[in-house]
Amino acid sequence: MQTVLFHSTIFGPVHSRRLGVSLGVNLTPDDGKICSFDCLYCEAGFNAQGPGTTGFPPRERVALLLESRLKKMSEAGEPLDVITFSGNGEPTLHPDFAGVIDDTLRLCGLYYPSAKVSVLSNSTRLDRPEVCEALLKVDNNILKLDSAVTATMRTIDRPGSPEFTSERVIPLLARFGENCIIQTMFLRGEYEGVNIDNTTSEEVDALIRAYREIRPSEIMIYSIDRKTPAENLEKVSHEELLAIAERIESETGITVKTA
Repeated sequence: MQTVLFHSTIFGPVHSRRLGVSLGVNLTPDDGKICSFDCLYCEAGFNAQGPGTTGFPPRERVALLLESRLKKMSEAGEPLDVITFSGNGEPTLHPDFAGVIDDTLRLCGLYYPSAKVSVLSNSTRLDRPEVCEALLKVDNNILKLDSAVTATMRTIDRPGSPEFTSERVIPLLARFGENCIIQTMFLRGEYEGVNIDNTTSEEVDALIRAYREIRPSEIMIYSIDRKTPAENLEKVSHEELLAIAERIESETGITVKTA
């Protein structure tokens, strides 16, 4: 089983193809995976590898580790564009996510006032007011919508809740409007006998309708860049992504970035 885990709470910095020089924060265990999705393309592997033993890092420890790293980087004159919450699962599952965000904003302002704070979220916790309030505080509130067709979304993302549908999440995303960035992974392939392709005209039509309803500040579209736990998935070419981006942008008026 593929497992590419971050074995620390603070990792990097790394160069993100979307965000620049990024210092990562992993709010899930450092020896396992906890996520409300079980995406076919997740570079951290499937949830079946287990949650590990270390649990969610306490808020106080996250702040301590983050400040230590930021202080060392600042004293060394190292550049930093963004602090990014990602890691071995869904960051908003952390029981004190809102408090961690407050600590991070304070520390970022202290050591790297020009850097931004980004959260990569799968959108499954947008029914929690405290999560939404925290997401509204960050610079880049990046929320996932891989398909506006529920059957396709559930095949690709495999949400843990049977109640999670595209019809349910799109209005929740729309509450953020320009205070969010929507991120969509395009891919095709096959898994357990089911064909997968969210690049078809019907799929892109549905996404365009959803983007129009949400009205985010920006749309990020991308495709597979690393080995995936589901083996029979295909990367969409950059040329095809550019064509999809041009169509989305022309029909929504929203800026689309490809990676």
